[in-house]
Amino acid sequence: MSRLSLFNSPLVLGFDHFERVLDRVSRSAADGYPPYNVEQTGANQLRITLAVAGFTLDELSVGVEDNELVVRGKQVDDENRVYLHRGIAARQFQRRFVLAEGIEVTGAALANGLLSVELVRPEIEARSRSVEIRNGENRGQNGANDHGAVPVEQGARKG
Repeated sequence: MSRLSLFNSPLVLGFDHFERVLDRVSRSAADGYPPYNVEQTGANQLRITLAVAGFTLDELSVGVEDNELVVRGKQVDDENRVYLHRGIAARQFQRRFVLAEGIEVTGAALANGLLSVELVRPEIEARSRSVEIRNGENRGQNGANDHGAVPVEQGARKG
């Protein structure tokens, strides 16, 4: 069965990595634990807050793997405790957030059962440049490749 892609157009070039990102997002959105908030704390700053009540600093880890923020928690059962009723399960989790290119994790803090992860989004510079249009009538002459452009390593330039 073929799959319909949003980026399957000859006018949209080089965006195949967005399709992979959307796949990762859809897989990670399926699990609802732990609950979290994402808030904008400044013009270029974000904070992700996860509800991790019952976890200690030693049972949590925060890292970045392949442009994803990965938060893991693993609780270990205390063998010495005898429960008459156990409504709070010791469980583990892994929550992933896909990060845009350039977003940096600047820190994390645990307070009152909430793990806050601080993120910074860099300022985006507007870039533009001109591309020289060369005469395509003389293809194959003067070391030009099949597209009429002179390879960079030769350094030849038509005037």
